[in-house]
Amino acid sequence: MSTKLDFEKEYERYYTAKITPAVVEFGKVAYLSIEGKGEPAGDTFTKAVEALYPLAYGVKNICKKQGKDFGVPKLEGLWRVKSNKQALDLPRSEWYWKLLIRMPNFATSEIVRTAQDEVFKKKGLALIKKIKFETIDESKCVQIMHIGPYATEPETINKMKDFMKENNYFENGLHHEIYLSDPRKTVPEKMKTILRQPLK
Repeated sequence: MSTKLDFEKEYERYYTAKITPAVVEFGKVAYLSIEGKGEPAGDTFTKAVEALYPLAYGVKNICKKQGKDFGVPKLEGLWRVKSNKQALDLPRSEWYWKLLIRMPNFATSEIVRTAQDEVFKKKGLALIKKIKFETIDESKCVQIMHIGPYATEPETINKMKDFMKENNYFENGLHHEIYLSDPRKTVPEKMKTILRQPLK
């Protein structure tokens, strides 16, 4: 009988953060990823999520048949804007994102390709074919736990920025969020989101 990988237990440091800024360091991590532009929870964003999760479960099912099961982990996102302005100063329609679901070390590109073919046959979603299997190395980051609705994130982001300024750190990558709470099941005031910023 295979044991089931629980990402939050196995990689506890990756999925936990304090409510004050702290520096953390991670190595290379494999993800399923899909890119797009537009408002969070808008139509394009929602369709991307609706393609990403079936593929993650498709990979899980193949791995399980091979004796290596895992629980599909939390959704994550990288955010950027094509402007000298801060993202928060621009309309959400101008936000670019890359949605991520972390994959286990035993998932291979061959498994992902097989899962894509299988899920595409079942679902018929063209976006399935646009999902990539990639490794990202953020190395050193500052992170903080944001508690509350997404709309109040700027206050928490400012705490990270103040910490970076005080400690002579500079941004070295895209703003990263890990969505620990399901907005369909959690009241906004209790939502938990890890905010992470790669540093140099």
